[in-house]
Amino acid sequence: TSSGGYRSAPSAGALYPLEIYIVVGKVQDLIPGVYKYHPQRHGITLEMEGDKRRPVARAAVMQSWMAEAPLMMVITAVYSRTTIKYGPRGKRYVHMEVGHAAQNVYLQSVSLDLGTVMVGAFGDTVVKNILSLKKSEEPLAIMPVGIKK
Repeated sequence: TSSGGYRSAPSAGALYPLEIYIVVGKVQDLIPGVYKYHPQRHGITLEMEGDKRRPVARAAVMQSWMAEAPLMMVITAVYSRTTIKYGPRGKRYVHMEVGHAAQNVYLQSVSLDLGTVMVGAFGDTVVKNILSLKKSEEPLAIMPVGIKK
């Protein structure tokens, strides 16, 4: 994003249905917890204290390796932001957008010599509960980020 709040992934109708959460475990200068990214000011706020990496990994069909990453990015969507303009087809546009956003995470990870992967196998309701997401938000992807082994 730029200082004007623009984003680096395209969004149908510039409606921006995605929300980004960072599940932090071991990151310098950040306490363990769940942070929310705010693109308008290119900053984060602590939403919940406590290391939630293990519960998120368990929700991801017991993929325990995920909890070893210092952080996980969870990309969620508020479908209604897009479907209000595009109707049911808007869901497709949201799914395209999550792919564009994930590609940016991959590219930035490579530039920092870090590893990541997009995980789509998880229990939606369990992840929503762990992160205390709003009813209107649906988790779409989890991306553990860390040093490559």
